Amino acid sequence: MLPAPGFHHLHLNSVDPDAAIGFYTRHFPSTSKTSWGGLPALASPNNVLVLFTRVAAPPPTSPQTAIWHFGWHVTDSRKSLETYRSRPDVTLLPLYTGDDGRSVFISSDTWPGTGGVLGLTRPQIVEAKARGVQATRVGGFAYMQGPDNALVEYAGNHPAERFNHVHFFQEDPYCAQLWYQEHLNAPVYAGRTAPAQMTQATCKVARGADRTFPALEPDGMFRSPSAAVVFGDVAFLWYMRQGDRPLVSPRGHLYDHIALGVADLDAWVAKLRGEGVRFLEEPYKLGATRAVMIEGPSREALELVEAR
Repeated sequence: MLPAPGFHHLHLNSVDPDAAIGFYTRHFPSTSKTSWGGLPALASPNNVLVLFTRVAAPPPTSPQTAIWHFGWHVTDSRKSLETYRSRPDVTLLPLYTGDDGRSVFISSDTWPGTGGVLGLTRPQIVEAKARGVQATRVGGFAYMQGPDNALVEYAGNHPAERFNHVHFFQEDPYCAQLWYQEHLNAPVYAGRTAPAQMTQATCKVARGADRTFPALEPDGMFRSPSAAVVFGDVAFLWYMRQGDRPLVSPRGHLYDHIALGVADLDAWVAKLRGEGVRFLEEPYKLGATRAVMIEGPSREALELVEAR
């Protein structure tokens, strides 16, 4: 079996890559400006890159693709929130609590989730209020609007600041987990394991009926079913798509594609071709190395970069 790839980079389209990189280095001080493959880039200390391609017009963020947002671990999310409040170039995004239209700027300011789900349904909120459940006011997740209308999450409390996840929507999260395990040898992210004995014949599970809070949308969000894998120390976290429209290709959108690093590109091409994976682009030169582009289970574009 080929070893699982590592996370290489997230590739964004931007009208002003230098300004975008400046934004991230100001607000996530562990990051730095660099370049890779002839493209401007942002470097995270865990050997993760965000690459930028300059585009003439604001890149679209709709219709919805599989790539929802990306985020950082921070050492103290509540301290980060207070810092961001004072910065005029940061737009904080409200999280709606499901309680008469109220909102907060960090999840730990509302009722904590239960049963491993990062939120409560409206009936669970009623129960939590009746039991006098209080917000923890410790850690939590929060969001800001980044350059080019990027959605950026920061969460804590963690030992060090670093790029730590890409959050996806999937047509069928459990099927996606099996696809990534089969084709990319991906380890399952701790705590997000599909039900035992799940197969491609049984992995299509209906979306949960109840929306949960806190959420970026006033009506809440569906958080069940969920699944995830991990490449290196970067998690691919999945919820089922929220609307009724199928997810579209991300190419040309704000979040254009995701790249994984492999040691032997030819071996991976042979494996994936033999398994019937769809190739979006055949092997091509990329900077000083080579790459290939494949399509994931919900049309996400995945670049495999030969990183010896």
